[in-house]
Amino acid sequence: MNFAFSDEQEELRRIIRQFLEAKSPSSEVRRLMETTEGYDSAVWSQMAEQLGLQSLTIPEEYGGQGYSFVELGIALEEMGRVLLCAPYFSTVVLATNAILNAGNDAEKKALLPGIAAGETIAALAFTEPNGKWDAAGITLEATNKGGEWVLDGTKSFVIDGHTANLIVVVARVAGTSNTDGIALFTVAGDAAGLTRTPLATMDQTRKQAKLDFAGVKATPLGEPGQGFAAFSKTLDQAAVALANEMIGGAQCVLDMSVEYAKVRVQFGRPIGSFQAIKHKCADMLLEVESGKSAAYYAAWCAAEDNDELPVVAALAKAYISDAYFHCAAENIQIHGGIGFTWEHDAHLYFKRAKSSEIYLGDATYHRELLAQRIGI
Repeated sequence: MNFAFSDEQEELRRIIRQFLEAKSPSSEVRRLMETTEGYDSAVWSQMAEQLGLQSLTIPEEYGGQGYSFVELGIALEEMGRVLLCAPYFSTVVLATNAILNAGNDAEKKALLPGIAAGETIAALAFTEPNGKWDAAGITLEATNKGGEWVLDGTKSFVIDGHTANLIVVVARVAGTSNTDGIALFTVAGDAAGLTRTPLATMDQTRKQAKLDFAGVKATPLGEPGQGFAAFSKTLDQAAVALANEMIGGAQCVLDMSVEYAKVRVQFGRPIGSFQAIKHKCADMLLEVESGKSAAYYAAWCAAEDNDELPVVAALAKAYISDAYFHCAAENIQIHGGIGFTWEHDAHLYFKRAKSSEIYLGDATYHRELLAQRIGI
């Protein structure tokens, strides 16, 4: 097992970083986070046409490039580094993996080429107002009426749910109460009976929505009532992807802190020469490097479809959730008064760190999940 990135992977990182630094500077992030859509359609198209980022992990037979989860982790790390405002996580991580895990060959051929080409923005609707992150929280009902499936219920905190033109919905077959009743369906974003309401969230760089289903006709994805395994695997893959995205943000706030500690002078000395600041930066470095080890190993497990994936996904999400939030908070402390202002970018990373910590379950949730999975 080689934990060093190949020359090709490093070149991929360089190209993505160069693109994102040009297309997602702080000024553009601030502009887009004030919009309802939350992304630039021109940049989204360029991501697909020039870099092929939307098609990165989609198999070649479905119009993709066939790269692994390791390459996806690299892309997400670079996106987390600049707080990219785009429906990438919702489309490529959540919805695409749900389709790959649950769909049959015909369904994949119908749905994935549009995503790969950047023409389809997709979302995965699984969380509900009850706030649970697992199958136990799925209460939205799917009912078979005369051979047609109909959805009734509410999904909340759906990332990019208000702009997606394809929505993968996790539902429960009417009359079931256990994991055997979990099913996945696809719904068009403009389907009759579907009401989409943007939500006001703390992290404005990642848009979320509430979706209300009232007799919405849906198409099964895979076999109805047999979606639990696919749903569980999708959540583990999402946790790994989010961990890699978070570590990019953590590295950025560490770099931001170190640079400021070098140039900010107090009492005639750079503040980085003070022991208290040295210790803060050293602790942040330890957390970031340890987090990278966890994130990269988890990405390798996901790429290999390794049996360890459920364990390392929970471990990586738990550790990096704490590490990113701590580093983002320390970044504000090191910057002092300027770090608390709206004009400084420190608060953008702090809010993203907090929202990422909570999304898919916080560190405590994933530590409990880890304990269950290793049999403690």
